[in-house]
Amino acid sequence: MEHHIYKQVDELIIALAKTIQSAAQEAVAARGQFNFVLAGGNSPRRLYELLSSDAFKNNIDWSKTWFFFGDERFVPANDRQRNSLMAQQALFDPLKILPSHVFAVDTSHTPSAAAQHYSETIATHFHHQPVRFDFILLGLGDDAHTASLFPYSSVLQATKPTVKAVFFKEKEIHRITMTAPLINQSRQIAFMVFGKNKAEAVAHVLKSSVKLPQQYPAQLIQPKSGKVQWFLDEQAASLL
Repeated sequence: MEHHIYKQVDELIIALAKTIQSAAQEAVAARGQFNFVLAGGNSPRRLYELLSSDAFKNNIDWSKTWFFFGDERFVPANDRQRNSLMAQQALFDPLKILPSHVFAVDTSHTPSAAAQHYSETIATHFHHQPVRFDFILLGLGDDAHTASLFPYSSVLQATKPTVKAVFFKEKEIHRITMTAPLINQSRQIAFMVFGKNKAEAVAHVLKSSVKLPQQYPAQLIQPKSGKVQWFLDEQAASLL
């Protein structure tokens, strides 16, 4: 596990974009495609905008890149809360990504059906072989959740690499999320965390000598053969 700490958020975003660029180039050279799992929320927007800018857009073969989502809010496709809508605006539209290269979560049925369908869609893309994404981008909540793996939720007990529906009581909304075992199969995982409000959560996940994954779910992200990197600004890392 590697920690990269930056004074400014802009420095963090540039460094992470370069890391994604290298991962994409390596994946295409080695396997002919780059399977990239995106994070949601507002934090990654600037990263996505940078990847689609003149500085980076010609350095990645987007025609060989497939996009997935680590989690999604169970809302209609055009709802502004959707992670996929933000990514569409900041990344897919500027880069003219083909719709067939974007694996969005279908929320037109029940949450459990949406999770099952997404899991099956991923399995089909990987030709029903073990699913191993090339790069997964993750954020961290101030309660130490990542993706939609919330403290004390039933999905934390998952032992299979799949996709599950989870009900987020605090917001009274269903979420669709990759399980920790599925995330842990990735070749590379990067946490993008900045802001003073994340410092305590970062310390709990990275500094605590006692592992309490039910309370601090991001502690579950420990791949056996993949690489985990944390991209932090000084404020988020202030308690390390």
